[in-house]
Amino acid sequence: MHLTINGETHALDIEPRVTLLDALRERLALTGTKKGCDQGQCGACTVHVDGQRVLACLTLAAQVEGRSITTIEGLADEDGTLHAVQAAFLEQDAFQCGYCTPGQIMSAVACIREGHAGSDEEIREYMAGNLCRCGAYPHIVAAVRQAARELRS
Repeated sequence: MHLTINGETHALDIEPRVTLLDALRERLALTGTKKGCDQGQCGACTVHVDGQRVLACLTLAAQVEGRSITTIEGLADEDGTLHAVQAAFLEQDAFQCGYCTPGQIMSAVACIREGHAGSDEEIREYMAGNLCRCGAYPHIVAAVRQAARELRS
């Protein structure tokens, strides 16, 4: 099987039942995508497939063959310039332990791209699938709001 991840094609010899999350973490050493609940409940494993957010723990690697996958490792520019959402998360101190941060950032990018960052309430609703055990939600919402403003201008 061939997967295109962060613009690079990878050949993998894996069983059909291997999830995208396990392929990323265990076969390709892309450990930025986190394994939280492994049941699609926490959002820690959020990645983009053809620009849409997807829970990697509920997606078989075989399902995304031939599609474009973006992980947190592929979000920044090649020169290391952070994506506006990554920069806003740093500026707004939108993390504590950091475990949920990659999934939060990937969902935030999609939330903004989907046009669901018009108000704090809308941001909360469209980010609701991503849990933060530390309770950094006010900072996360502020970061999404800041990044949305910056990306619009």
